[in-house]
Amino acid sequence: MSAAPVAVLTDAQRATLALVCDTYAPAVPSASADPVERAFLERPATAVGVVEQVEGLMGQVMTPEEIAGFAGLLEALADAGFDAADLAGRTAILHGVAADPAARLGLDALRGLTMLFFYGLPGADGRNVNWDAIGFPGPPSAPPATPKTLAVHEVSGEHAVLACDVVVVGSGAGGGVVAARCAAAGKEVLVLEAGQYRNEADFSNLEVPGYFELYYGGGLASSESGSLAILAGATLGGGTVVNYMNCVRPPAAVLAEWAGHGLDGLDDDAFVRDHVDVVLERIGANTEATTQNGTHRRMLAACDALGYEHRPLWRNAAPDDDPERCGFCLLGCQRGCKRSSMTTWLQDASDDGARAITGCHVDRVTVDATGAATGVVATVTAPDGTTTALTVRASTVVVAAGSIESPALLLRSGIGGPAVGRNLRVHPAFVVYGIYDEPVEGWRGQVQSALSDHFFDVQDGHGFLLEAAGQMPAFAAVAYPWDSGEQHKRLMRLMPNTAPFITVARDHGSGRVVLDDRGRAVVRWDLDDPVDRELAVRAHVELARMHVAAGAAELVTTHARELRWRQGDDLDAFLDRLREASYDAGQVTCFSAHQMGSCRMGGDPETSVADGRGELHDAPGVWIGDASAFPTAPGVNPMVTIMALADRTAAAILAGDQSLVAS
Repeated sequence: MSAAPVAVLTDAQRATLALVCDTYAPAVPSASADPVERAFLERPATAVGVVEQVEGLMGQVMTPEEIAGFAGLLEALADAGFDAADLAGRTAILHGVAADPAARLGLDALRGLTMLFFYGLPGADGRNVNWDAIGFPGPPSAPPATPKTLAVHEVSGEHAVLACDVVVVGSGAGGGVVAARCAAAGKEVLVLEAGQYRNEADFSNLEVPGYFELYYGGGLASSESGSLAILAGATLGGGTVVNYMNCVRPPAAVLAEWAGHGLDGLDDDAFVRDHVDVVLERIGANTEATTQNGTHRRMLAACDALGYEHRPLWRNAAPDDDPERCGFCLLGCQRGCKRSSMTTWLQDASDDGARAITGCHVDRVTVDATGAATGVVATVTAPDGTTTALTVRASTVVVAAGSIESPALLLRSGIGGPAVGRNLRVHPAFVVYGIYDEPVEGWRGQVQSALSDHFFDVQDGHGFLLEAAGQMPAFAAVAYPWDSGEQHKRLMRLMPNTAPFITVARDHGSGRVVLDDRGRAVVRWDLDDPVDRELAVRAHVELARMHVAAGAAELVTTHARELRWRQGDDLDAFLDRLREASYDAGQVTCFSAHQMGSCRMGGDPETSVADGRGELHDAPGVWIGDASAFPTAPGVNPMVTIMALADRTAAAILAGDQSLVAS
């Protein structure tokens, strides 16, 4: 869904914005004999409506103060002679202004939006005008007509009051499990989801609407310093609707570590048997449906050449899934093959009487004079923009809104103790691109299908997984280095031959979630832990070595300024450049698809938010049911661990009400 035109800038500010966008994605003179290439190079951002989209989005999601900040940045550029400069001059000015950290944040946002819309905004025919030039075919099919089968409760009017036994805030990997278990035990369950209910019929598999409709912050969320790009789901079913379906068991060493934090029994075989195995069976995890695409075949070839062990991924996919469409599953699975929380746990909950309310932002948890849970107050926004104040009365509140919004909710509610928002783990992920002589077509085949844990424990229990990822044009365009508009466009032309290898690290340090003056979540995280920084550097070096072992003709990283190696160059010298490069905020792209630990469980109320079962130390009846409960980072894709812990927490909730257990 593209942004509707909303005028929030003056004519002068808009003119400067247009020049900024046309500097990031400029008209490049071309004498190419290929008319498609020539038209692409000569096409500026303004030719495809990028400026209107950027300004429209500003008007939709930014506060007046934030808009004023962007307007001030545009005026500062104009004062620096930006509007009067030629393309080379404007490029130099942008690089110079970006040396200031505050200005860099604004410019990075404008660059990201320019690339998102330039390469992702579809035209009337459903295709982006630049796709032919970069060899991208677009989605292979239209959304199929698919009925919605989950029970959704509609609220309207100025104020609505509901009552239930259990109110679950969030519907992802954790919230879905708790809702299903409690509903099956006879509890009246209400699930509150900030996103909307979208299923196969809504999955266009187009990047711009997909990110805006299915991802937290429209896929544009980041840490306060811009050091971390945050990917999380924001739809009924949460991240399980858009994740890559990696079903990895929690490592035994991590479970033993967590048992030492006060999570009794996690190091017993019973936890694996009664929760991990049960979860894997319900979501249908298997390897029968796992196949390797061009990117992963190269990754496995590299592992074999270097002597690294590897294995195919277990995936929560139906055996008849279609690999030709699987590359688009990060934008929702059109075939319904992904056994997400939406199609498993939430369906179970709905079948047993649970109801969901979507578009529901929970403002705070309410407690009585003793500190015990009494429910929540929330705001429900209808598709037409009208709002309803909602009060839900419940003696059991399960907070499962994700590791950014769960601590924010507790902070707004004044409960949870001093550890709320602290200990945020993010599994920092880095990517190095290999450019090959032959097509890779990273959008074809399964987004992820193999891993190697060769480097899982290289520094006192910390290290990283080796994985690969899919390739989508707008996402890649945001991540690729930008020296100039022409350099970036020519790099985009190589996308069909480009393979992204990635690392996912078990972080040693941590970040924090705090509130801004409007009560909104702010993520504070930087790569300032010495172990994590050393792992980041080593990740780049090892990924580069893997691409070379796989036969890549060129390498390029996601550092802000291009770091590139070509066959014939001195590889050792390039690896030294990677070791010496800056890994500070804004100097390299770092992703987090796994946010964890910000409301962690443990035995000490000073250092943990909930006890070893998941109930808040200071608020009886309030439970943590998502990845924010993790005491530390698990170091593996966390979906199965989230579900298993949530299943264990649901059992504890039910054990506290024997009348319902007996029923």
